[in-house]
Amino acid sequence: QVQLVESGGGLVQPGGSLRLSCAASGIIFSISSMGWYRQAPEGQRELVATINSGGRTNYGDSVKGRFTISRDNAKKTVYLQMNSLKLEDTAVYYCNGQIRPTGYSVREYDYWGQGTQVSVSS
Repeated sequence: QVQLVESGGGLVQPGGSLRLSCAASGIIFSISSMGWYRQAPEGQRELVATINSGGRTNYGDSVKGRFTISRDNAKKTVYLQMNSLKLEDTAVYYCNGQIRPTGYSVREYDYWGQGTQVSVSS
């Protein structure tokens, strides 16, 4: 089984910073893309940022210039540095990984973490 475990959420004032981490564990042959998505109350899940195994990144328009995604392939961990946080960044943040469990098949599976709450409030 593969697990993605997030950490680092919490309460922060507008303009503040938080850093999220997500570690993958279990039977893993390789991980192609890892990323972060978020879902605000009564909203749809939306892209925050993704990063592939080569380090290419993609960001949602609302976080460009404020958030930075990175990954440590050896640790199977992805990070999200969030700066200049705004009230509208309040959401549950979910980690995602496209993971190939074994070398016997090229098939990848989508895995999700349980989510971590980020609240921005004065």
